[in-house]
This record gives sequence, C-alpha cells and structure tokens, in this order.
Amino acid sequence: MDTGGQHRSMKNLPYRDAFLAHLRLEKTLSAATTDSYGYDLDRLQAFLAQKTVPALSDVTPDVLSEYVRELYDVGLAATSVQRSLSCLRGYFAFVVSEGAITVDPTELLEGPRSARYLPSVLSVDEVVAVLDAVDITVRGGVRDRAMLETLYATGMRVSELAAFTFEQLVAEEGFVRIFGKGSKERLVPIGETAIQWIERYRTEERDLFVKPGTDSTVFLNMRGGALSRMGIWKLIQKYVVAAGVTKHVSPHTFRHSFATHLLEGGADLRSVQEMLGHADIVTTEIYTHVDREYLKEVHRSFHPRSRQKTGRASV
Repeated sequence: MDTGGQHRSMKNLPYRDAFLAHLRLEKTLSAATTDSYGYDLDRLQAFLAQKTVPALSDVTPDVLSEYVRELYDVGLAATSVQRSLSCLRGYFAFVVSEGAITVDPTELLEGPRSARYLPSVLSVDEVVAVLDAVDITVRGGVRDRAMLETLYATGMRVSELAAFTFEQLVAEEGFVRIFGKGSKERLVPIGETAIQWIERYRTEERDLFVKPGTDSTVFLNMRGGALSRMGIWKLIQKYVVAAGVTKHVSPHTFRHSFATHLLEGGADLRSVQEMLGHADIVTTEIYTHVDREYLKEVHRSFHPRSRQKTGRASV
C-alpha cells in the first residue's frame, strides 16, 4: 500500500480508483451508482483527513461510528446513510482482499435501522455567541449574519438555504416558501429579526456581490453566484471557532437547534414537523396539518429570535 504522505492524515484514499473500477467491471454496477460510491469515498477521505487519521490501518469501528454520526448530523436520509454504509463495507472488504489491511473495521458497524443518533444541538446562548461572532463591519459580514439568522429562524436545510431566492420571502406576511426534498413546498414563519437582517443585507451589501448574470438568489458568493453548501459550511466553521464553541457544528446543527429550542419552549411536535418539512412525525421525534396563522403564532411565541425585541437586529 502506498503510505506516502500519510504521517499526519491520508491525502488520498488507498485503492479508491481500483475499488470503483472493480464495481464497474466486475460487479457491473451502473455509472450513476459508481459515481455515488465515489462521492461517498471522497466524503470519507475528507472526514479521515479532518480527524488526522494517518493510515487506513488506523481506521477503527469507533472512527467509522463517528463518521456515521456526522452523516446523520448533516441531515442525510436513512436511505442515503444506508448507501454510504454499503459503500464502506464494500470498500473495506475490497482493501482487505487486496492485503492492504488485515481487519475490516465495518464488521461491527451498525446500520441506520438499528441505531438512532441524537443530533448535535447548540444552546440558545451558543447560537447567540455564533451570531454575534460575525464582524458586520467587514465585507460579507452583513450577508453572513443575515444568512445565519435565516438558517436559525427557519430551520432550513443547507441546500434549501443555498437555493433561497427573494421570491420565496413573503416579508409582509412573515413567511418564507421553502422547496424541500422532492420539490415539496412548505411555508415557514421567519420572524422579524431575520427579515430585518435580510433587508439590511439587500440594501447595504448585496450589490457588492452582484455580477452580470446574477439572479435573485439571496446569498451570493464573491463571483455573484449562489453560495455553495461547502461555502456555507466553511463560513459557519469560521464563526463557530470565533465564538469559542467547541461542539461539532454543521449547517444542520442550526436546523436541529431550531427544532429543539421550539420544543423546549413548549411548541407542539406537529407544528415543528410542519416547519421542518418532515413527512413522518417519527423523524421529528428525534428531538423530543395545521393552519398558517397558528404556525405563525407558535413560531412567534416560542422561537428565541422572534421573542427578542426587534431593535437588537440593528446592533
């Protein structure tokens, strides 16, 4: 096995291409499935690099369990986690057969049906600390504050936030229209604090990012296009570190915190299910068809940013 450059962490996953070729040629898997497995392996490699795992032989069941927890934490559906697990099992069986390692670390790994992981959640104070860590005096600061306020106020998935357009914001009614999984639309209250930050970003800063061809996407990158999911993740990491928060935080952590804080405040499970866009209330129950006005009242009564005095948003 090529161990060059593995003293601190693996820069490349050993036998990645050989395994994918094995799937295509010997297992005759489709190109789409093989591509998905390649993406799964790249995500695993990035995780191992982040954890500074030096070599494939150092990948333990505990390391992979932490990886699976992260898959849940970023919001992957159980079916997607199952596919990732199938990829892991196939890959490690392959490298064992090639003699790269002697023990398969996936043998004791549980699947999504036999294990339910509690998501990472920030306290209200920790959320406020991350929000306040944004320096709004520098370019992009108002954008980033508006983005984080929106993420926390609505419980959007990161993909939904990246695709968010001004047409989806119904500010006068205090709602956002969110297009979730399967293009299903849901209406979610957003609260005055986030609306004020979006409006401030629109009037004070967004033009700094606009380029020829820029559309109505709300949160833009330096090239005038939509912020990517990775771009949003990197920005969140920056402010989490600046806030001194030591928990593992992803964009989905804000979604989990949104739901948890509503439930802790007394909101009923069905309302939170509606706002999160969960098809099955069992999914919502991990955190512990109502009309629009009731949803708004629930959000206004129980969400910390809606309960705040709106003057705070302009600080």
